[in-house]
Amino acid sequence: MLAVLSPGQGSQKPGFLTPWLDLPGAESKLRWWSVLAGLDLVHLGTEAGEEEIKDTARTQPLLVAAALLAGEQLGSFSVVAGHSVGELGAAALAGVLPAEAAIALAGLRGREMAAACALEETGMSAVLGGDADEVLTSIEKHGLHPANRNATGQVVAAGSLEGLAALAAEPPAKARIIALKVAGAFHTPYMAPAETALATVAGGISAADPARTLLSNLDGTAVTDGSEMVQRLVRQITAPVRWDLCMRTLADLGVTGVIELPPAGTLAGLVKRELKGNGAPEIVTLNTPDDLPAARDLIARHEGA
Repeated sequence: MLAVLSPGQGSQKPGFLTPWLDLPGAESKLRWWSVLAGLDLVHLGTEAGEEEIKDTARTQPLLVAAALLAGEQLGSFSVVAGHSVGELGAAALAGVLPAEAAIALAGLRGREMAAACALEETGMSAVLGGDADEVLTSIEKHGLHPANRNATGQVVAAGSLEGLAALAAEPPAKARIIALKVAGAFHTPYMAPAETALATVAGGISAADPARTLLSNLDGTAVTDGSEMVQRLVRQITAPVRWDLCMRTLADLGVTGVIELPPAGTLAGLVKRELKGNGAPEIVTLNTPDDLPAARDLIARHEGA
């Protein structure tokens, strides 16, 4: 059984979409999606520098577009999951959302989350190592939120800059604190205005039930109802990303092969570290069209196995 993973914000790199535009129809499709997103996705994916593409409002639709461009080049696969905004790409690849709806939602999500970040100075810090319970207790002690629980020994704390400074000054035992270069406290109550904005349009979205097993960041479970997945996508803006539970479900499902969509590397690294030993999945990072033969070979060998 094979899973396709769609990465989230922070994975983008300058020019990472350039080789994909050589595929037939890719550039014209990206220009159409640019209209829906209200951004020049061709420019952002090919010519824009690091500072320009780290803007939340630009990054989110760019990443969803990348996932869809690459994902539609693959054949049959059973499981799909995305990290944070990557869930929009995953939902489209699972058949829950039309590609156009995923792009439009990513554009709205990015704009509204950027606006929420501007309301109050907040941030995020990675907490690496330490006892899991002690880490969570320390995060709560300083008035922060566990915004991402990515893997064993990797939690992201989010909230006020004062709280993050206090956490760094008094870290949990055997833990390291690394400040992250982000615009604000994603996946926390600070993003409530963005959640409200998406909720106002959610009722107008035509959603279908997933044609593939689609995992949710909310709790790692497979969602079988399209309307429920849309509601989860809205709620996820203020809810923690439980990527640790998504990976546990990958293991429980017996996934033997994993393909990470571009810009690939982050989620593949987490899977490699978390799902070790006997039964560890074979991984392909799909960064350019040159990686497509390896990805298709992996699908051929692991689907239905």
